[in-house]
Amino acid sequence: MRRLPIYFLIDVSESMVGEQIQFVEEGLATIIKELKSDPYALETAWVSIIVFAGQAKTIVPLQEVISFYPPKFPIGAGTSLSNGLGHLMYELRKNTVQTTATQKGDWKPIVFLFTDGTPTDDSSAAIREWKQNWQSKTNLVAISFGDENNLGVLKELTQTVLMFRNTTPQSYKEFFRWITASIKSSSVSVSNNGSGMELAKLSDGVIEKVDIDKLPPVQPGFVDTNYAIFAAKCQNTQKPYLIKYKKGLRPVNISGMNMQSMGYKLNGAFPVDNAYFELSAEGGVINSKVNTDELEGFPTCPCCGNQYGFSVCSCGKVHCVGQEEVSTCSWCGKQGKYGFGDGNMDINRTQG
Repeated sequence: MRRLPIYFLIDVSESMVGEQIQFVEEGLATIIKELKSDPYALETAWVSIIVFAGQAKTIVPLQEVISFYPPKFPIGAGTSLSNGLGHLMYELRKNTVQTTATQKGDWKPIVFLFTDGTPTDDSSAAIREWKQNWQSKTNLVAISFGDENNLGVLKELTQTVLMFRNTTPQSYKEFFRWITASIKSSSVSVSNNGSGMELAKLSDGVIEKVDIDKLPPVQPGFVDTNYAIFAAKCQNTQKPYLIKYKKGLRPVNISGMNMQSMGYKLNGAFPVDNAYFELSAEGGVINSKVNTDELEGFPTCPCCGNQYGFSVCSCGKVHCVGQEEVSTCSWCGKQGKYGFGDGNMDINRTQG
């Protein structure tokens, strides 16, 4: 039986931390559960999951649906689309069975690209390689989670660019139902010697097709300014966590007048594991800072519950502080007494 390879290329950059990555995990698990009960998918569909942040990694090698077990998703720093594409092309070269005089090869692979942030690297070389070697040999569906994406990059990869309005848990359920229905339809198509990819009808108000001719030119950057994210370590457990702020209007008082100003509102603090450092961009340090005046809200530590989850050491790194008289920086080991100060300061952010 000829295979229908299906690759999920998933952005696991810091901007995905929290509810978003949890919904994606649950959604992928639902997809696989549904496909395991579909006779056409069981016969043809093979699935792989590749994640990318600053680096890229295969977390589920290409395998039959019946053997597939949904994974936990890691988080990393940066959104290196070039590394994500490069790793995808490597997997395609390694795994694709070509048609020869003695055998029929795989059906044209289907790639679902999920991303919610602006690429933080120059992806032009990887995009050129994709266009030259793989664009005509695959069916790639690029899906933007929300409306903050640099969609101009996605239109370079494919004619099929979709916008997913990820506003509620129900919208995530509808989105993954659409993915499942599209895979099932494609499995039926190839089983009946059809053309291959058959996308299901889009769910109104949840998923919409983007008119790529109206998209603005590519605007590469090296930090995702839609979020301000800070890497921190728990003083007690030594485990890393991320403090995530989302860009938006926030109330400010200027000369006694209540006004609104653009800044960053706290989204939450989320524990991550050491895979965070493995998937982060090489070097890991960027020359981008955020002033504390731009931030609204400060978290407790998600690892140990310390009251102050956003304390800054003289080394410039962030860690948590509790009621102890002398605190120890989880990054550099320096000890000192912490307190509240007047004024503001610039703090190193991650790439997002």
